[in-house]
Amino acid sequence: MAILRGMDPQRTVELAERAWDLGIEAVEVPIETSRAEPSLRAAVEAGTRRGRLVGAGTVVSTEQAHTAKELGAAFTVAPGLDPDVVRLSAELGVPHLPGVATPSEIQHAHRLGLSWVKAFPAAELGVGWFKAMHGPFPGLRLVATGGMNARNAPEFLSAGAAVVAVGSALEDAEQLPALAKLVESS
Repeated sequence: MAILRGMDPQRTVELAERAWDLGIEAVEVPIETSRAEPSLRAAVEAGTRRGRLVGAGTVVSTEQAHTAKELGAAFTVAPGLDPDVVRLSAELGVPHLPGVATPSEIQHAHRLGLSWVKAFPAAELGVGWFKAMHGPFPGLRLVATGGMNARNAPEFLSAGAAVVAVGSALEDAEQLPALAKLVESS
């Protein structure tokens, strides 16, 4: 998954298309402020033309969940776990990916009906954390987010991450070939 934060609509679409060309299926455009909403709208329109999923990131309130739905987001993502956002997203028919960093948060997410969660910040949690979480939560699907790049992504995938989300790595010309190889081998 590609995370495209803080860019104008044109640059957002340019990098979304780069991600899709590399074989990255999903794009997340964080909407932590209303200034980011035009970028999400532009990415959703581009994604629709190409048959790709675009979600809204940094959805930390029910108001943002409504906005994401209105802008056409296919899914929402958050840095943490908010039961109100989880419930509303389900009501709106928009899958939600909450951030977790502890077994208690994973267990709470599971009780809320979620089987996919975002491990955040993944680089700080470390590869060992991913391996450890699969013991008590064998059906858990983890998305590694935060500090991911072409160099460390293979380790996290080997440790049990189902998906790795990259951000600034898409703007690094040196990492693009390695990201393309990684996507091909997945």
